Amino acid sequence: MAKLVALYKKPADVAAFDQHYISTHIPLAKKIPGLKRYEISTGTVDTPGGESPFHLAAILSFDSKQAIIDALGTAEGKATVDDLGRFAQAGVDVLIFDSKDV
Repeated sequence: MAKLVALYKKPADVAAFDQHYISTHIPLAKKIPGLKRYEISTGTVDTPGGESPFHLAAILSFDSKQAIIDALGTAEGKATVDDLGRFAQAGVDVLIFDSKDV
């Protein structure tokens, strides 16, 4: 299994961000080939010490890190990445990695 984790920084206009993310970005991302699971945070995204700079965390699961890389190169993956500029002006940190249960 592998994960793509997107950590979205707090936007200036939370309502506009949330509306675009739910109505446009999620439907785009769900079309990415090889996507096995799509999770998002609910409520605040905090650290053990309290508040974080992040508004939303998304965790997308794929079969492998290579599957993520390949998926992002598809038309659907490119459309999803291109969409970030339309609503994530505050920034987003994206991590990809292979994972295993321990």
